Order: sequence, then structure tokens, then C-alpha cells
Amino acid sequence: MNVGRIVLDTNVLISAVLFGGKPRDLFRFVVQGRIDAFTSPALDREFRNVLSRPKFKLTTEDCFLIYKEIETVIMMVFPKTTVEVVQSDPDDNAVLECALEARAEYIVTGDPHLLNLAEFKDIKIVTPAVFLQNFGY
Repeated sequence: MNVGRIVLDTNVLISAVLFGGKPRDLFRFVVQGRIDAFTSPALDREFRNVLSRPKFKLTTEDCFLIYKEIETVIMMVFPKTTVEVVQSDPDDNAVLECALEARAEYIVTGDPHLLNLAEFKDIKIVTPAVFLQNFGY
């Protein structure tokens, strides 16, 4: 049973693949096809850049393999609308633009700039723990 359409913010996706916990639990449901997850070129670039940071100590091959796995389960959308909602961190607007284009029901994030919005154009903005709790996971 598919429970919805979501956008995983980069911080949640990085946590899912590198650290585990609730983000990984959520990502498992994406892999199983129980949740449809979306990204955009801007979020994809951000994910690649963050993943390759020296602090994570991943080889180029590690990054490539992680990226290839992500690419098979997260669908790409190409936002046609730009928004300027998050003034304090304009890069976060890319998450909102992706969610609009994907017709997402949820944005799942740990970013306080987005979480403070709570909702954007009927898209709920929640943490991984809240998302999982809402769906009885």
C-alpha cells in the first residue's frame, strides 16, 4: 500500500544513507515502494555535494554507489515554479519548489527553516519521526 508522495530534504537523505535511525526507517519504505519520493536537479546537486564532503570520508566509488541506489528509487521532477518563501536560507526554497512540482503531500526534513513553516500550500512539513508516527510506522 502506497501512503503518499514526499520530498526528502537533503539532511534526511544523508542521514538515511549514512547514519540510520528514523530517516533510514523512512527510506526503507521508499525502497519498498510504499512511499513515492521525489527530488529535483537542485536537490540532487546538493545531495551529491554534501555526500562528497571530506568529513564523511567516502571514496568516489562509495559516493557513486550510494548515488546510483538513490537514483533508482527517487523520482526526478523539474520545477517550473520558483518561490521565495524562506528568506533566512534561500536554498531551502528548492525543497518547496520540488514539492510543488511533485504534488507532494509531505516534505520530510530536519531543517528548522522549513519545519517552522509547518505547511506550504497544503504540503505538510514534518520530521521523519512525525511522518512515521502519522502513518503508524
